[in-house]
Amino acid sequence: MTSVAPTFVPAAVRTDTPVPAVGTLARRDARTRLLAGLGLWAGLLVVTYWWVAGGGVQDLAGWASGLTSAGRLTGLLSADLLLVQVLLMARVPVLERAFGQDRLARTHRLVGFTSFTLMALHIALITWGYAAGKILATPGTLWQLVRDYPGMMLAAGGTAALVMVVVTSIKAARSRLRYESWHLLHLYAYLGVGLALPHQLWTGQELLTSAAATAYWWTLWGAAAAAVLVFRLGLPAWRTLRHDLRVASVVPEAAGVASVYVTGRDLHRLPVVSGQFLTWRFLTGAGWTRAHPYSVSAAPDGRSLRITVKDLGDGSADVPRIPTGTRVVVEGPYGRLSARARVRDGGVVLVAAGVGITPLRALLEDVDVAPGRAILLYRYTGTPLFAEEIRTLAAERGIDVRWLPGPRGADGGWLPASADGYDPVAVLRHWVPDVPDCDIYVCGPDAWAADVRRTALAAGTPADQIHVESFGW
Repeated sequence: MTSVAPTFVPAAVRTDTPVPAVGTLARRDARTRLLAGLGLWAGLLVVTYWWVAGGGVQDLAGWASGLTSAGRLTGLLSADLLLVQVLLMARVPVLERAFGQDRLARTHRLVGFTSFTLMALHIALITWGYAAGKILATPGTLWQLVRDYPGMMLAAGGTAALVMVVVTSIKAARSRLRYESWHLLHLYAYLGVGLALPHQLWTGQELLTSAAATAYWWTLWGAAAAAVLVFRLGLPAWRTLRHDLRVASVVPEAAGVASVYVTGRDLHRLPVVSGQFLTWRFLTGAGWTRAHPYSVSAAPDGRSLRITVKDLGDGSADVPRIPTGTRVVVEGPYGRLSARARVRDGGVVLVAAGVGITPLRALLEDVDVAPGRAILLYRYTGTPLFAEEIRTLAAERGIDVRWLPGPRGADGGWLPASADGYDPVAVLRHWVPDVPDCDIYVCGPDAWAADVRRTALAAGTPADQIHVESFGW
């Protein structure tokens, strides 16, 4: 569709809301991450202690009993990590703010593969132990366990669902799937957890070793279920109804790129800030069930939100044809590519590639730095997005902009081909002499963003001052 783009006016800096000192929120989030990590390890130690207290170590003395005992331990650890996985996937705001989606996804992936490995060991060891240590008897014993023990048929179905999720999460398989298909299949993890764990409540002796153990497992189960119901289902539904979001216009930005302007009720109460993204569903056409993560590409002003979408297939290809007035369902906001992540009260470096400029374009409006202390390094092919807006903001806010046209260099680095032969670390230090004292925001494709991070680290920037959001899933 064709529409007229709203006139760009930089969002006014709010003076009625106290702004925490730079680094305050980052330190608070670091404490949250520390406490979350301690909580995870404490849970694993506690369930291991109950296994020991229940005679788990003594049972290791015999061959068959040792297999069964080891199987119980791996099952307990796997169950604990499965429920931790649910909490990581549940979009709990305190965790989202502290970790950000990229870091949560990496943690979720590590916890998930560890939990699945332990679950596979649990099944193998328990079955082998119940077969009196006779490996040839294990297939028949496994069938007997599934058929005769309470909850085991459900556990078998849950295990099958989790196997499907794990297989489609392997990088080689994931690269062959559309994002929409992968996202739908990944939701089966909830079904897998829901079916795989009840047998623990019915047949697991460790659950009944003490009142404390029983309380622990039921509390962890309840917390995981409540987190999903409240934060994955309830909060998005409430926000969508509360703000009555609708498409106001769709504006072409460049070949294959369009911006969507969304208006609604009391948008100043939607807690999204520059640099964050939301998951969007446009209730039109056949693709309304598919959720897509898009960053806001302009600072939220309380009246409208703007996202900018590149045609990468499937749902994104349909964006230019979304009718005005279409209802919008959102989840979020998510991500730490925002002023909240700043660690140092120094300069700010923003590094973008292609459509990765969208969250950084919004940050240009919001980042609180003195004139001359912010620099944007923007690599693009063809026509740069938001060129006039960026020039306007650069002039008004004293932001240094380095336009880096062209594809990536032959060496695969983050600089364009015109910089082939130059040391990227030396180039970064030349443009930003005080780079070790700066916060660096990076957004672009996975491999490119990883190369920017390596360059920044080599230039002396501490890891906690590098904030990356990539396009990988």
